[in-house]
Amino acid sequence: MSTKLSTTLKWLFGSLLVICVLLVALYADNIKRLYVAVTLYDEDKIAHNFVNMREAFNVTTLQPSQQPMRFPTDLEPVPRDLVIATENRNEVLLGFLESSRTTGFLIVHKGKIVDEYYGETGAADRQHISFSMAKSVVSSLMGIAVEQGLINSIEETVTDYVPELANSGYDGVRIKDVLQMSSGVRFNEDYGDFNSDINRFSRAIAFGTSLDDFTASLNREREPGVFHHYVSIDTQVLGMILVRATQRSLTDLAQNWLWEPLGMEDLGYWLSDDSGMELALGGLNLTARDYAKFGWLYANNGQVNGEQVIPREWVQSSVTPDAPHLQPGENPLSSSWYGYGYQWWIPPGSDDEFVAQGIYHQYIYVDPDAQLVIVKTSANHKYNDRAENWA
Repeated sequence: MSTKLSTTLKWLFGSLLVICVLLVALYADNIKRLYVAVTLYDEDKIAHNFVNMREAFNVTTLQPSQQPMRFPTDLEPVPRDLVIATENRNEVLLGFLESSRTTGFLIVHKGKIVDEYYGETGAADRQHISFSMAKSVVSSLMGIAVEQGLINSIEETVTDYVPELANSGYDGVRIKDVLQMSSGVRFNEDYGDFNSDINRFSRAIAFGTSLDDFTASLNREREPGVFHHYVSIDTQVLGMILVRATQRSLTDLAQNWLWEPLGMEDLGYWLSDDSGMELALGGLNLTARDYAKFGWLYANNGQVNGEQVIPREWVQSSVTPDAPHLQPGENPLSSSWYGYGYQWWIPPGSDDEFVAQGIYHQYIYVDPDAQLVIVKTSANHKYNDRAENWA
């Protein structure tokens, strides 16, 4: 090899090395986010990831209330050897909590914490990713915005507030149909399919790219308001409407409309894109006790400490399926066995019970008659295994 060629190759190699170093430096955050997104549900990482999302992703911060409310504790724990019946099997409670990799399990009865359990990586002051439990929080913000006249009516269309969605599947769709997951927009929510829409959306989050732009890229599959099909991006659209209508961020709205009156006691985090738009559909990170406060608000028809935080009528409408395609049970007009309200699930056979829930087994179960709220946060890596799935 000639000296000249050798010098040229060394220069090229050195230049490529410098470029690589610069690229890594420039995109270090994106690379880290992408790695966490790709390995988010890995068995050896999932529990750590679910309670440390702010380490890898953009977040906005929700401050504790200036007057935090703490549930009194009167422990009457459910016996850990209690046998419970699930859809697929019977299990002893402690085994159930451990096998589903529970990070937080909390029961509030008549305003008191009667049972509290923190398993793998969990603790009373550890925030855990909400996933789709956040949808119920967004619904509550929508109800307050309507009451305040910032949104005229849920009979209005999405594009009345977000005109950039005029050429998307959301063009002309009523806000109410979006609230009830009946937008008619085509969306594949299969977390086990690498190329599904929800996983493409997750990668968009990893790169910090605009969540609004992703939403505008979706198309319609069927007429809105006639078929219940769970589309997580519907909630992102609700978030967009709230931001446009109020000219405030979701974090700011939640801080003032919910966090302060509810007396949230710990820091909260909301995942966001690079422009600060929150992941409305599932990006909240709260402690189990603060999730319980939100459930307790709904157990009491939107009232806390004598203050009507959410309109009572909104709470009732939120947990009442009001059309054939929203009814629980076997339903040819729905892709789900559960009924649906305004971003809340209604179990088949329920009396007045309803639930906020998220993937990998996150739950806020509310039974108003019994004055009961149960919170469960989990890092169940077996979530997509049908043979092992217990719910």
